[in-house]
Amino acid sequence: MNNADLADKLAAETGVTKADAKKAIDAVLGTIANAAVAGEEISLNGFGKFKVKNSPPREGRNPSTGENIQIAASRKLTFAPAKAIKDRLNG
Repeated sequence: MNNADLADKLAAETGVTKADAKKAIDAVLGTIANAAVAGEEISLNGFGKFKVKNSPPREGRNPSTGENIQIAASRKLTFAPAKAIKDRLNG
């Protein structure tokens, strides 16, 4: 499912236009992204949590040359589903 599919389903379930549904989805995703950039944890009750995790620098290997390379530190956005979602996934 992509953003357009999600907007179609949201429009069908709520009775709003597809354009308004797309704007709402874009606003929610933009807000989540902005909060993540600020380092905030985003918790959606009954759905799950988005967290920013720091990945330290590490040594890796270039697969084509076999040469050791340094991989820079980075920040990653992770998602942990809520218990209700886990239960639905596992029957």
